[in-house]
Amino acid sequence: MNRVELPITGMTCASCAARIERKLNKMDGVEATVNYATESASVSYDSGTVTPEDLVATVEATGYGASLPVEETVEETDPTRPLRTRLIGAAVLSLPVVLLSMIPALQFDHWQWLSLQLATPVVFWAGWPFHRATWLNLKHATATMDTLISVGTLAAWGWSVVALFFGHAGMTGMRMGFDLVPSRSSGLDHIYFEVASVVVTFILAGRYFEARAKRSAGNALKALLELGAKEVSLLDPEGRERRVPADRLQPGDRFVVRPGEKIATDGVVEEGLSAVDQSLLTGESVPVEKRPGDDVVGATVNVGGRLVVKATKVGADTALAQIARLVTDAQTGKAPVQRLADRIAAVFVPVVLVLAVATLGFWLGSGESAAFAFTAAVAVLIIACPCALGLATPTALLVGTGRGAQLGLLIKGPEILESTRKVDTIVLDKTGTVTTGRMVLVDLVVADGVDRAEALRLVGGLEHASEHPVARAIAAAALREGEPPTPENFTNREGLGVEGVVEGHAVVAGRPALLADWSLRLPESLDEARKAAETSGRTAIAAGWDGAARAVFVVADTPKDTSAEAIRSLKELGLRPVLLTGDNEATARAVAAQVGIDEVIAEVLPAEKASVVKRLQDEGRVVAMVGDGVNDAPALAQADLGLAIGTGTDVAIEASDLTLVSGDLRAAVDAILLSRRTLRTIKQNLAWAFGYNLAALPLAAAGLLNPLIASAAMAFSSVSVVVNALRLRRFQIHRERTAGSVEAPTEPARHPVRV
Repeated sequence: MNRVELPITGMTCASCAARIERKLNKMDGVEATVNYATESASVSYDSGTVTPEDLVATVEATGYGASLPVEETVEETDPTRPLRTRLIGAAVLSLPVVLLSMIPALQFDHWQWLSLQLATPVVFWAGWPFHRATWLNLKHATATMDTLISVGTLAAWGWSVVALFFGHAGMTGMRMGFDLVPSRSSGLDHIYFEVASVVVTFILAGRYFEARAKRSAGNALKALLELGAKEVSLLDPEGRERRVPADRLQPGDRFVVRPGEKIATDGVVEEGLSAVDQSLLTGESVPVEKRPGDDVVGATVNVGGRLVVKATKVGADTALAQIARLVTDAQTGKAPVQRLADRIAAVFVPVVLVLAVATLGFWLGSGESAAFAFTAAVAVLIIACPCALGLATPTALLVGTGRGAQLGLLIKGPEILESTRKVDTIVLDKTGTVTTGRMVLVDLVVADGVDRAEALRLVGGLEHASEHPVARAIAAAALREGEPPTPENFTNREGLGVEGVVEGHAVVAGRPALLADWSLRLPESLDEARKAAETSGRTAIAAGWDGAARAVFVVADTPKDTSAEAIRSLKELGLRPVLLTGDNEATARAVAAQVGIDEVIAEVLPAEKASVVKRLQDEGRVVAMVGDGVNDAPALAQADLGLAIGTGTDVAIEASDLTLVSGDLRAAVDAILLSRRTLRTIKQNLAWAFGYNLAALPLAAAGLLNPLIASAAMAFSSVSVVVNALRLRRFQIHRERTAGSVEAPTEPARHPVRV
């Protein structure tokens, strides 16, 4: 199945979106979702059956505009400008009509005829979009929100014209007053020019502010897409620099990034040391140190020294493009609660039309005046507001997912929001999720009379020749103290350790069994240090030189500095954390104790992780899974809610529901909080939209609302749900909200050892 995003024009309410969606889904091989808030259609189609041009033709045949997506536009036009022009014209012309109707002192002979002249362009020119849409829909035997507005305003205008020409309303000096509640006077005594003109003005005002708010709601994603660098300093094979457009970069190209410049695309640092501001992707304001071999992401900012970067991904394959794609997918999807609203909106307008006719007939049959019955029927038409129903969910999704993208929290789809509310257990992979995933030297114990600096230099120099993770940890610690010496006669004893000559000293480092081969026996103090390290789940490396065992190096994959805080916050959310790892029980328990996790499942093979999640689900738990590796992907897919660490593998990210770009476990807290907040906003919006209609329609049908008041309330209803959704833009990440109030971790600091 191919996929295309079609921009849609001409939609004015949720009924329009529902109608287009039905038409598209009737086509063979087509699955479509139309989003009123984003004014787009997300369509999956069988290219052997239909083409994108066929999809556009179907939308246009339905009475709306559609176009194929384009990569670039010369100049973006303001979609609110036509609305603003009509709104200003309507307001200027409507104001004197209202003042004449409400203030007897302003009324003069034949003022009603001036009202007719002022109201007519408001109804027919300013209200033309409503009448045009009504006519297009009428040709297809359908009705939308525009139908209600068009019928209501034309009826009010037409009634007033008849009353003016044939009733008492046209008599000289007769006052036609404004009433909050419709008058029960009989005959053609009332004109409703103020109703017709003000209804159009209020509805236009509501549409205008709604359009501006929707545009603001999508600004986060728009800003994200515009963050990339426009030009780049490309290095040719001779090392010469030349400025070229960033979109001309190819994988393998080398380019220069100076301080203050944006990194043009994803790549790996080849030369230079610098700090890079990654806040646009991770939400973290603290720059990250980068050195040769480190990955960098396009659109992040170099704030330190000069870097030479080799491009690895360009165009649609970059992290920024993938993030934008994920956010767009989430915004165009529909939550289950929205589908209910769509079904209601699809039948709402015909029901309102029937209710308006029934209201008119009921009051006429009850002996009320034609004016009263007519006014009540018009109020029913005007007060109805399926727009609020259609906007309730997509606007909240638009803002929530956009804000998440700014903070490095990627929500894959709207159905994920419901999962975050139900989760009660969160399973955490250990390596790379709770811990750093990198071995570091955490302790160095030396025998009596041995200099620690010398021990680190000799053994660090020997280990520098090895690629083993434990060896790299010791070598990195030595490198921080100075350039280590180069070993001679280096030998790697597989599974045991390494041996060689460093600065004339015969050095051996590894398991005690390797030292035993050299007839070296650990003294009691070093042996106790080794046993203590292994009991706590750490790795102990014994080392000796010049015929004696002289030191024990303790290496561990340490918890991230923020993991303990994250676990506390997850517990505060009512979640039960579980540590899941393939490591031995002692190591897992040691890490769990450091970060505050009570439940540990250890010695689990990679293929068994999904089974563990399934077992927890069978126990009645709703499980979230956080992981970063390829072996976590099945468990992430099995879980009710999968959260992938963004610094992990693409497979894990693809299998997850939420992606935490920063790699900080606290982001899991933020993601769950943001998802729950977005879901709560959706429910607030739907409650308001449903409640408004349930309360307002009976009042209008009972003749207790003037159509003018009804139109103001209808416009306010639509704007209110969008404004409520916009509050999500103020969502802050957890560590910003709790800065200064979170208890400091009680465990000792876990930093690489210093000599």
